Amino acid sequence: MLVEYATVLVFIVLGAVTVALMLGLSRWFAPSAPSAVKLSTYECGEVPYGSSWVQFNIRFYVVALIFIIFDVEVALLYPWAVVFQRLGLLAFIEAFIFIVILLAGLAYLWKEGDLEWVRTLQDTPAKKGAK
Repeated sequence: MLVEYATVLVFIVLGAVTVALMLGLSRWFAPSAPSAVKLSTYECGEVPYGSSWVQFNIRFYVVALIFIIFDVEVALLYPWAVVFQRLGLLAFIEAFIFIVILLAGLAYLWKEGDLEWVRTLQDTPAKKGAK
């Protein structure tokens, strides 16, 4: 029984050694000539100005999370659609329930105003409950 655990341990050790070896070789053979231009922030061809420690609006992250949710939906439904005819009615009902749950989430986001990019001070969640 311990032999099975030894196999896993050898696999983990070999994986760690391989990673360390690859990182070491890349550090050893990679050319290194740091300069002010190479160490500066790259901004799509634009000259960077100001500090790189800028606080972004939380809306960027909220929109990104909403996008990921619906992107995962597409990633799940595309393979389902490819083999739809072989799956039958039960799979159709399951996919329909899945889409209804996602639409309910979208309706909730829309109702709460989380899909609007600019919010006025009156629309903030703290002001909604205090009337």
